[in-house]
Amino acid sequence: MRVAVPRTLITGAGFAGSVVARELADAGRKVHLIDRRSHIAGNAFDEHDLHGVQIHRYGPHIFHTNSERVWTYLSRFTEWHPYEHRVRGVVNGKHYPFPINRDTLNQLYGLDLDEEGAAAFLDRVREPRDPVQSSEDVVLNSVGRDLYEKFFLNYTRKQWGVEPSELKAGVAARIPVRTNTDDRYFTDTFQAMPLHGYTKMFENMLDHPNITVELGVEFSEVRQRAGFGHVVYTGPIDAYFDYRFGRLPYRSLRFEHEHLPGVEQFQPVGTVNYPNDHAYTRITEFKHLKGQQHSGTSIVREYPQAEGDPYYPIPNDENEALFKQYQALAEVEPGVSFVGRLAEYRYYNMDQVVGAALVAAQRLLGQLAPQI
Repeated sequence: MRVAVPRTLITGAGFAGSVVARELADAGRKVHLIDRRSHIAGNAFDEHDLHGVQIHRYGPHIFHTNSERVWTYLSRFTEWHPYEHRVRGVVNGKHYPFPINRDTLNQLYGLDLDEEGAAAFLDRVREPRDPVQSSEDVVLNSVGRDLYEKFFLNYTRKQWGVEPSELKAGVAARIPVRTNTDDRYFTDTFQAMPLHGYTKMFENMLDHPNITVELGVEFSEVRQRAGFGHVVYTGPIDAYFDYRFGRLPYRSLRFEHEHLPGVEQFQPVGTVNYPNDHAYTRITEFKHLKGQQHSGTSIVREYPQAEGDPYYPIPNDENEALFKQYQALAEVEPGVSFVGRLAEYRYYNMDQVVGAALVAAQRLLGQLAPQI
C-alpha cells in the first residue's frame, strides 16, 4: 500500500527557498513554493525595462564565489557571461579605484609608490587597534584616519544608519585593501553573470514536476491549508514568531531607476560609490554587467533607509543578542527549518546562501520520513 507523503511548504522563492525546493524535488519530494511577491528570484530578480535594457529591480547582484560546488550547482541552470566587477569611489569630485589599491594612493596623494612603497605608506598612516572589535577599528587599523574619512566613514553612516564604531568588524573586513594595482572589486575564482539573467536561471531551477509555485500570497494564508508536512522558512525570523521579543533591526533600500536615452555610457565602471555626496550611496549602470549594446543606458541610485523591505541584518552585539532569543525558539520549533539571510539574520553573499541551502536540504532529507 502506497502512503502519501505530505508536501513540503517552502516560503520564499529567492536563492535559499529555490535551492532547497530543487534539491527536495530531485530527491522525489513534492514541494509547494510560495512568495509574497509577484515573481520568483527574490532580490536577484532581473527584467528588461521599458527601453530594453536588462536591469536588476532590487539593485545590482554581482555573482562571485570561490566554491566550486556552488559554481557547478548553479551551472546546471544557466550559462555564464564572464564579468569582473569594478567600482570607483568619488572623493572631492574625482573617481578613484575602490577598494583602495596602489593606484588609489598614487592618484589621491600625487605619489609614485611601487608595491613595497604602498605597503610602507599604509603602515605609516595606520592607527593600530588592539583588539579590533568594530568596523571603525578594522579600517583605521588598515588605512588610517584620512582614507577612513574619505572613503568609509560617511558611506557607512548612509548605508547602515549607525556609526562604524557601532558595527561589528566583519562588515568592513569584507572590503580588502591592496598594495598592487588590482582594481577588481572581487578576486574570487569564479566571477560571472547568468547569461540570460537571474530570473531565467531561477525559472530553470524551479522547472521540475515535483515543484509547484504560488506567487503573491502570504505565508500566514498558506500555512493554514491542509496537506503540508515540513515547512522551510526563509523570511525574517522575528516575523515568524510574531515579534515576540521585539523587531530585529534591518536596513532597507529605496531604488531610483532611470533610463538615459541617447547616452551610450554614463560612467566608466559598473558601480560608482558616493561616500560623501548625495543621499544615495552608489549608482550602478547595468549595461556594464552583461556588455549589453543599446543606444541608451539604464542606471539605479540606491538610497538606504530604516523602513521598508528587509535587506541587510545590522550586525552588532545588541542585535545579535536579540537574534539569539529567536534562534532558541527556532531550534525547538517542530516541523520547521529556518534557512537564509533573513531567517538566520546573517549578512550572506549569494553564494553563501546557496551553500547554506544545499547543506540544509541534505540535512532535511535525512530527517524526513522516507518516500514510499
